[in-house]
Amino acid sequence: MPTPRSPTTSCPERLAFLQDITLGRYVALDSPIHRLDPRTKLIAVVVLMIVALSARDFGSLATFAAFLLLVIALSRLSYRLVLGNLKPFIFLFSFTFGLHALMTPGRAVWLVPFSEHAVTAEGLRLGAFFTARLCTVIGAASLLTLTTSPMELTGGLERLFRPLQRFGFPAGDLAMMISIALRFIPVLVDEAERLRKAQLARGADFGGRNPLKRIKSLVPLLVPLFVAAFDRADRLALAMESRCYQTGAPRSQYRTLRLQAADGLAALAALGLIALMVYQR
Repeated sequence: MPTPRSPTTSCPERLAFLQDITLGRYVALDSPIHRLDPRTKLIAVVVLMIVALSARDFGSLATFAAFLLLVIALSRLSYRLVLGNLKPFIFLFSFTFGLHALMTPGRAVWLVPFSEHAVTAEGLRLGAFFTARLCTVIGAASLLTLTTSPMELTGGLERLFRPLQRFGFPAGDLAMMISIALRFIPVLVDEAERLRKAQLARGADFGGRNPLKRIKSLVPLLVPLFVAAFDRADRLALAMESRCYQTGAPRSQYRTLRLQAADGLAALAALGLIALMVYQR
């Protein structure tokens, strides 16, 4: 007589994609990319993401992807760690690819049964292109958080927004809000994983292979996750108040940001990549 499988053994990996989310996590290493000024990395990532989103052919995307792989090698991060951040976005990639494959007019290569839609060759090409473009943008964003600590990110954003303070713009507060939001992403992921294990220990079933049941089974996780998030936010607010944190007050920094020669080389490399991608159009 076969032994029935318990939910703990049948569904331990149903939410394993949470462990692959690296956005907001910082990996402390001694590498040329880690030592760059955070302002250099912020500006370079934003500009390169805009250029990647404006790419119109696979050649430009291939150039951008090769540049990202070179940056990953210089940062001494594992490719598995950086590329693993793409797994949580598989649904978005699949939706983007399928939408273009079905909705783009052109030469039909497969007719959808019981439907007037057809997968076209042009749709497959566009779907692959836009999916690859999303992958490069997400990879660039994850590289920024993996190589920049929350304190450096806050300091860099504050320095970049500082000229706007003349017009009453709350540069320091906005920088703090962005850094806290990014820092809370891995915290919430860890909290969701802890709740998942607690639910499995109590015999919870996360729906097996049925996607609808899996989505429905996530509902019991949402309420305790929201409660835990508000609790952590409340404790963070108390900790900041106990340290006399005041909005709009001038603050000093432990390490003064200064641009080095390496930042100039990084800026030249980014400009060279932009020029090459524009030339390939």
